[in-house]
Amino acid sequence: MAYEQLKLDNQLCFPVYAASRLITREYQPFLDKLGITYPQYLVLLVLWEKDAITVNEISQKLILNSNTITPLLKRMESQGIITRQRSGSDERKVIIQLTEKGVQMQKEAVKIPEELGSEIISEAMSVDDLLALKEKLYVIINYLNKKTPDNS
Repeated sequence: MAYEQLKLDNQLCFPVYAASRLITREYQPFLDKLGITYPQYLVLLVLWEKDAITVNEISQKLILNSNTITPLLKRMESQGIITRQRSGSDERKVIIQLTEKGVQMQKEAVKIPEELGSEIISEAMSVDDLLALKEKLYVIINYLNKKTPDNS
């Protein structure tokens, strides 16, 4: 091959992409039981940490454009997981809040990270290796996110 740097095996993006897809696939049986998609699960993780926040806050936390997250939130509202309400102080802002169903889903989801983590840790790597990988990925994420603060 004329350009060694163009080999798939020499790309940083491919193993990150492939690992992300494969990890998401491992989540699917758990999420199917909850009746949600992986992106919806991410929204729930944000809301379980801090409820009643704006669409913009969720978008920033998940590094997604609001026009990407809005249809997702509409589906979650139709499923009875969240409510969307215009802010009383600034009607340009939409506040997202968990319903009782959304709150209850946390009790069902609490075991997901441990079950997935124990599978990866026991078969592929140590806890320390996994934590070090996560920290290194956050270094990359934070660097790249600072380069594109509008998340586009």
